[in-house]
Amino acid sequence: MERHVYLRMTALEDRHWWFVARRRILAEVLTRCIDLPASADILEAGCGTGGNLAMLARFGRVRAIEPNAEARALASGKGDFDIRDGRLPDGLPFAPDSFDLVAALDVVEHLDDDVASLRSLADVLRPDGHMLITVPAFAFLWSEHDVQHHHRRRYTKARLLRAVTDAGLAPVAASYFNTWLFPLAAAVRMAKNLLHIKGVDDDAMPPAVLNRLLAAVFASERWLIGRVPLPFGLSILMICRKRPAD
Repeated sequence: MERHVYLRMTALEDRHWWFVARRRILAEVLTRCIDLPASADILEAGCGTGGNLAMLARFGRVRAIEPNAEARALASGKGDFDIRDGRLPDGLPFAPDSFDLVAALDVVEHLDDDVASLRSLADVLRPDGHMLITVPAFAFLWSEHDVQHHHRRRYTKARLLRAVTDAGLAPVAASYFNTWLFPLAAAVRMAKNLLHIKGVDDDAMPPAVLNRLLAAVFASERWLIGRVPLPFGLSILMICRKRPAD
């Protein structure tokens, strides 16, 4: 990602509605949909500036990799976490079968080889381990936001399913999410693309009242994910298990 994106992220991720609501959704999914052992060993692959680490630490002992040195330093300031330099697919500093959960939260879309990278993450999962993946959805929503964040692609659920199965993972559950706000967000992005509007950040901080409202609307989807597969959304969430060896 661009340097200014990391700096904006660390300034916003504790209070911006998108980050706040997504953490609520992910915490609910981890609580209700994934049977983790007590004191689970958890890896966050590509932790960025560390906004998810405290949430993940509610479920076990968290370690993380992050290839960007400045982001890694910012993340290290958010708690006593083991955050290492690491890259995908070939630079994971962990032994096979080390983790009960691997979280790749808006990471896979950044990688040149998504299948090889997912396969490397599968290798560090224990035989009964789970992987939690989120990615941005739908190529027609491609915008300056994707360029600034150095995305390589946006996904459909079918495309992500192909990638995880090709990587040797067994999908357990999948859903689009950020569905309630999809019509508004999609209309804004397509209008900006059509009118060639640049320099207006999608993640600008809204006024406090609107920020709380958007967070509440987005977070309300946590009661549906894992129970009802939402048919479209700005993002995709997928839970996978490590496929048993033949």
